[in-house]
Amino acid sequence: MQKRVVEIQARSAEDLDYAFDKLLQEQPDLYFKMEEGLEEIQHTVLLVGEELEGASGLAELERLDRRIEFIEDRFEDLESELFNRPRRRRKRRPNLFDFFRQATGAGGGGGEALDPHSEIRNSAEAYDVLGLEGGASLTAVTRAFRKKAKELHPDSRDGDRSKEPQLRKLLAAYQYLKSIYNWGEDNPPQANP
Repeated sequence: MQKRVVEIQARSAEDLDYAFDKLLQEQPDLYFKMEEGLEEIQHTVLLVGEELEGASGLAELERLDRRIEFIEDRFEDLESELFNRPRRRRKRRPNLFDFFRQATGAGGGGGEALDPHSEIRNSAEAYDVLGLEGGASLTAVTRAFRKKAKELHPDSRDGDRSKEPQLRKLLAAYQYLKSIYNWGEDNPPQANP
């Protein structure tokens, strides 16, 4: 998501420069409309980027993902008007949150829910999948999970879904530790073989 935020910021700045160079003299009304819309997008994207840095839960990340999609749609509308071309249809990205909901059985949507514990037999295996030592804190577990999930997700791999089995196992490890751990920093689960 951070990559999408940066991309929108860069493109909106380029479009604002283009609008200034091409429209200010010829079509000042359109320029001022574009300037207002693009500055609004830049401001909103900046806020989303700040929220993204502090996001801590899947629900919060899902909300931010929906906001980014809305911004991308609004930005596409402005660009189509700025460049006087038909609106392009954006390719919808695979939704990470739908994948997690299906994998954990949450949401009750269509498709067969996976048992997140089926691939993980003990905490040692879960820590190993996450690349952590036994007894890691909630912060370390969450950070490792997010980092690896981002690397394995089809969005980061140009739609390549070949790493989905590893992503499922990663999710299973995270859910396993989360289910047995009261997340008290004084009492993390130890890696028991």
